[in-house]
Amino acid sequence: MTTQVDEQQQTAGFGAFTVVDVETSGLRPHQHRVLSVAAVTLDGIGRVTREFHTLVDPGCDPGPVHIHGLTAEVLRGSPQFGQVRDQLTTMLDGRVMVAHNALFDYGFLLQEFTRAGGSRLCTLALARRIALPTPDYKLSTLATYYGVPQQKAHDALDDTRVLANVLRALVADAAHLGITPPLLDCSPESARPTQSKWPVERRVPKQPCRFAYPGKLSAAGSLRQGMKVALTGETRLERDVLVARAEAAGLEITSMVSNRTSVLVTNSVVAGTSKARKAFELGTPVIDEARFVALLEAVEPGNPKESAVSKGPAPRRAVPPTAAVSGPLAGRRVLVLGGVHGQASAARSRVVELGGSAAVNLSASVTDVLVLTGGESDRRAKKARELARAVHGPELLDQGASTPAAKAERGRVGSPAEPTVLSRGQVIDLPIADGGTTWTLRATWSQHSAPTVDLVAFLLDGDEQVDDSGDFVFYNQPTAQGAALSEDGPNEQSITVVLDDLPEHCTRIVFAAAVDGAGLTFGAVGAIELDFASGTESSAAVRSTLDAATVERTLLLAELYLRGEDWRLRVVGQGYETDLGALASGYGVGVGQ
Repeated sequence: MTTQVDEQQQTAGFGAFTVVDVETSGLRPHQHRVLSVAAVTLDGIGRVTREFHTLVDPGCDPGPVHIHGLTAEVLRGSPQFGQVRDQLTTMLDGRVMVAHNALFDYGFLLQEFTRAGGSRLCTLALARRIALPTPDYKLSTLATYYGVPQQKAHDALDDTRVLANVLRALVADAAHLGITPPLLDCSPESARPTQSKWPVERRVPKQPCRFAYPGKLSAAGSLRQGMKVALTGETRLERDVLVARAEAAGLEITSMVSNRTSVLVTNSVVAGTSKARKAFELGTPVIDEARFVALLEAVEPGNPKESAVSKGPAPRRAVPPTAAVSGPLAGRRVLVLGGVHGQASAARSRVVELGGSAAVNLSASVTDVLVLTGGESDRRAKKARELARAVHGPELLDQGASTPAAKAERGRVGSPAEPTVLSRGQVIDLPIADGGTTWTLRATWSQHSAPTVDLVAFLLDGDEQVDDSGDFVFYNQPTAQGAALSEDGPNEQSITVVLDDLPEHCTRIVFAAAVDGAGLTFGAVGAIELDFASGTESSAAVRSTLDAATVERTLLLAELYLRGEDWRLRVVGQGYETDLGALASGYGVGVGQ
C-alpha cells in the first residue's frame, strides 16, 4: 500500500476536513457528557491550518478515570461546553467532520450542540472499505500500519493529530484503489422523516429491568417486580411520571402487548385501541389507571435476574468455529463484474464452492477479478489491471486450481486470519473472541447502487415474536437493549449485538434488509456482502455474499440463535416481495399503534 499523499489524489472529490476527537464520561450520548474535545482543521491537501483543544467541566461524575485519566479535580475550573461552542462551530461549519468511529463522536457533539449540519466521514468505515490487511481497525493499529507515532492514547489532542495523519494516508490509498470514501450527509434536510406508523427513536434508551419475569397479573393479585406493563390511551398522570413510578418500583414498561405482557393499563377500554384488542385476544389482564396506581403502593419483591441465571443453565457462551472450507480458490477474494443476474449469482456461488469468497466492491483484499459478458466496460476492470490484480474470464471457475492469483499488497502489521466463508443456508457455531460477547454484522452492497437499503434486526423470544416494539432495531429506532444500528456510509450499515446485554427473553436475532422507495426492489441493489466480526473494530471472522434475486423488497440476511447454551450464526438469504411493514408485522411489531 502506498503511504505517500499525492495532492491531486487527496483533493479529488473532497472539501476541507475537520478532524475531531472527544473523551467522554461514558458511552451513551443521551446520558453521558463530553470531558475533553479536540479539533484540527485541514486544508484541501491535508495541511493543518488550526488546532483547538480544551478540557470540559461536565458538572457530573467523569466516569471511567482509569481509561481517560480525567478526574473531577483535573476538570474542575475548565469551561463548560457552552463556553466553547462558538469556537467549535467555526471550525466545523461547512466542513467534513472526520472521526474514528464517527457516529460516537458525532452523537456526543450533536447532543452538546443540539444541532446537526455538514457531513461526516468515519475513518473506521473508510479503512473497512479499503479492506486494509490488518488484524483490526483500531486507531492504534492503523497508526502502526501507516507508521504514525502515537504519544498518548485516549488524549483528545494527540488522538486528533494521529488521526489527521492516518486520514491523509487512508485518502491516498482510497484514491490509489479508485475507492470513494463513505461520506454521510448530516444536515437536517438529509434526515429521513419519522413515519407515524413506526415506533420512534427513544430519547432515553430503554433501561433493562433487573428482575426476572414472574408472569401475568392475577385477578385479585398484586404487582410483582419484573412484571411487564403496557399503557394505552390518555392517562390522568403525566405519562412520563407514571412510567417513572412504575420503573422505580421494579416493573418493566413495554410499548406493545404480547403473550408475555403481565397487564395492560387503560382508562378507555371501549375505545378499542389495537393494544386493547390484542390484550383481549391473548387473555392479558386489563386494569384502569386508578387501580394500577393503587397497586404501585405495594409491589411485591421479585427475583433478581442474577439469581435466576445462577440457578438456571450455564451462561450463554460462544464456541469455536468449524473448520474453514478448502479448495483451489481458498484464501482468494474474487470480484465478479458483468453478466446478467443469474450468471453473476451462479459465478459467485461457484467461487465459494471452490473455497474463495465473493466481493461486491473493489478493495485492497480483492485478489482476482472475474469478467463476464459486459464486464469489460466496468471501470473497475481497468482499475484492477492497473493494480496488477489477476483478471480472468469464466475459465477461472473451471480451472481454479491452476489459475495464478495476484496477491493483494500487505501492510507492516500482522495480517488478519482468513474469515470462514458461508453460503446461503449454512450454519456455524459462533467463534470465541478475546474480550467477550460483542459482535457486529456489517452489510455492504455495490457502491454504484442507487436505492436506499435499510438494515434492521428483530430480537425474538421463543415464540419467534418480539416481546416489545423496542426489540425492533431500524432507522427510526437505532438502539435496543443489547443491540445498536450504525450507518457507516452510503452503502454500508452495521448492527452491533452485546450477547450478555440482550433481554432475557431473546433467544434469536433476525437480521434483515429492506429497500426504501416505492417500486424499488433488490434487483437494483445487486449482491449484498455480510461480514460478522468480534467487537466493532475487528476484521471479519465470518463472511458471506448473498444475491437477492430481482423482485424482492425485503430480505432475511442472517440469524443469530441459541442452541442449548451455544450461539449459532446462520446465513439465510430469503427474500419477500412485501415491504418492511409486512415483515415487521409478521414478527409481532405493532404497525399503526
